[in-house]
Amino acid sequence: MDARFVGIAGLVGTEIPSVAVVVDVMRAYTVAAWAFARGAERIVLAESLDEARALKARHPDWAAVKDGPPEPGFDAVNSPGLLRSVDLAGRTVVQKTTAGTVGALAVKDASLVLCAGFVVAEATARLLRTRACDRVTFVVTGEDGHADEDLACAQYIARRATGAETDASGFLRRAAASRAAVELTTGVRQGTHPDDVALCLELDRFPFAMAAAPEGPLMVLRPCAAPSVTGAAAS
Repeated sequence: MDARFVGIAGLVGTEIPSVAVVVDVMRAYTVAAWAFARGAERIVLAESLDEARALKARHPDWAAVKDGPPEPGFDAVNSPGLLRSVDLAGRTVVQKTTAGTVGALAVKDASLVLCAGFVVAEATARLLRTRACDRVTFVVTGEDGHADEDLACAQYIARRATGAETDASGFLRRAAASRAAVELTTGVRQGTHPDDVALCLELDRFPFAMAAAPEGPLMVLRPCAAPSVTGAAAS
């Protein structure tokens, strides 16, 4: 598999990728996976806070999620530790984050857009493998493409997508020592829970991948079952 790792800015002026994996470990796509685990039907990826507020105003039964501290017009913050106790059964979630949602919207015209973190790494890799994706653009959303937690996760998924037996421990150590992890644990970022970093580093916590695609004017993320793999490909 030909894997390319780029930041969001690196997508500007380039050819639209056929397959894109948008990685935001801390915390957009860990939160998204938890939202699905808590029963959410779909996640609308908003382009701005104003759009998220407007969608929430038009659909009061939807749950709006944002980065940072709690704010009027939003139901929750972008924290897996806080979201894991919220009942989202059957609901639509509107999510707006600093990097993760921006990255997905930047590749919305790709044929296949997957959104990922460590919690859905194997399911994502398996989907790439079974679809025989031979050229994949990994969008490293944090820190202009330099966030080590996102790059480590992207590199791990890329290796697993080839079927290569891969020890995840080194990739997880890099993520645990990343700038984002330090900021979350030291209180630099607001809207956090003490368990956030640990939850973001739970490898393969969930058995599904997450695919985003346009639905009318909206970019919508949904869970998708990872195909079963047997034999050598499952190593």
